[in-house]
Amino acid sequence: MPSKVDTFIAPPCYEEIKILFQDEHLLLINKPSGLLSLSGKNPLNKDSVHFRLVQDYPTATLLHRLDFGTSGIMIVALNKIVNAHIGKQFQQGQINKTYIAILYGHLQQDSGLIEFPIAKDIENFPLQKICYNTGKKSSTYYNVIERLESLPRTRVLFTPVSGRTHQLRIHSREMGHPILGCDLYNNADSFAMAERLLLHASRIEFTHPVTQEKVDGICPCPF
Repeated sequence: MPSKVDTFIAPPCYEEIKILFQDEHLLLINKPSGLLSLSGKNPLNKDSVHFRLVQDYPTATLLHRLDFGTSGIMIVALNKIVNAHIGKQFQQGQINKTYIAILYGHLQQDSGLIEFPIAKDIENFPLQKICYNTGKKSSTYYNVIERLESLPRTRVLFTPVSGRTHQLRIHSREMGHPILGCDLYNNADSFAMAERLLLHASRIEFTHPVTQEKVDGICPCPF
């Protein structure tokens, strides 16, 4: 059976990209929710983080992506050497990332490890699925920040060990506590409880490829 074609057209994003840190080698930016990381094949999806950045930084390349609805910190390389060096850190699992999210309902445990193998859902692009036969090992640590009583919700800190597509969103759904505002992995109530996906990349730690100093990039959560 042929896979489904992605017909998604991104609505206009009027929020600007914020530069959190800049030197001659790299940028740390705050990506707004509702902006693609890379331009899509459809010309209507031309606007993206990369498209905007190359207007002012022609050599800019993205080292990783955030989902359309996810906001927060990203590393941008300004030359090929930096791109290769930090790309290797990603491949070797030497870069630590943390996210803040608000989940549907109250988590019972204050912390834990989520482990569900993730595979592409070929028949339902762009969805991923949990599959114990073909899925890749995927691990996410979580810590509860606070439990919100009105419309029971839980604010959590996620630390992904692996970096699978949609990992935090599908892991949250599989726990029975989808991320509020998630359009792909939700229940009847969770999608409607927020105007955007309540997932934010709040911190990234890596080694600067030139100075060899540890960089601890922090991006305050807007929700």
